[in-house]
Amino acid sequence: MTDRLLLLDTASLYFRAFFGSPEILSPGGTNVNAVRGLLGYIAQLVEQYEPSHLVCCWDDDWRPQWRVDLIPTYKAHRVVEEVAGAPDVEEVPDPLELQVPVIRDVLGAFGIAVVGAPGYEADDVIGTLATGAGMPVDIVTGDRDLFQLVDDAAGVRVLYVGRGVGRHERVDEEWVLGKYGVRADQYADFATLRGDASDGLPGVKGVGEKTAASLLQKYDDIPGILAAVEDPASDLGPGPRTRIRDAAAYLEVAPTVVAVARDIDLPRDGFDLPRSPRDPERLDALVEEWGLSSPVARLTEVLARP
Repeated sequence: MTDRLLLLDTASLYFRAFFGSPEILSPGGTNVNAVRGLLGYIAQLVEQYEPSHLVCCWDDDWRPQWRVDLIPTYKAHRVVEEVAGAPDVEEVPDPLELQVPVIRDVLGAFGIAVVGAPGYEADDVIGTLATGAGMPVDIVTGDRDLFQLVDDAAGVRVLYVGRGVGRHERVDEEWVLGKYGVRADQYADFATLRGDASDGLPGVKGVGEKTAASLLQKYDDIPGILAAVEDPASDLGPGPRTRIRDAAAYLEVAPTVVAVARDIDLPRDGFDLPRSPRDPERLDALVEEWGLSSPVARLTEVLARP
């Protein structure tokens, strides 16, 4: 079997399972649709892609202060409580919030690696583990920001679940170029210029996807665009020139916010795909408590395949 690393944007997947699945109650009356859905997704992806290594990447800090310091609006609309000295509390439906510890328990009983980093998002964990992995990498996410990590030469692609896990798209460099008109290594600058309301990133006023792509096609990156703004001899039109100049303060800090970290101090081993549950007694207890017999049996069977 060829080595292959499967990196899961875990929150992206369990949010999708929660909102996309009907309520399923445990024997005690607790909704467990996100737990069951995530286990089903993992079984499906492992069966289809046969990874040798698997990591559930975790948001230890879904809204890092260093990003907020640069752009205060970053994910601000999702905050329900600010906690001094601790990560802000994200708006999560109560029935989902109750399932997150169960997810951690079940993954731990299976022996599936869960990796996070203080002060960083799951995207940053994914970026670090995908960089220099030494094997092909598949990143499973519904977050377009991770398209910046796509690298054909390094064997890094995104399995984009925007239309659902069962209808995911395999995103390589050709896909990004065909979809957005920019190279994958330009995608972070593209997202910076365009902005993203879902992350509280304003973008450059008056610059949408087509204009952002056109600017990057001409000037390659944000420093190149800024140089063209200051060059009277450049062929940059007066409208875009004014809009970029007016957004200079934003463009000074936004690339750091949008860029996925690739150099966090993280473990690089212990990610082997488990072939059997690490703690079967604990897993049995969780199955009984939460009514997880079907998804746990399915994942156990898939993991055991040679």
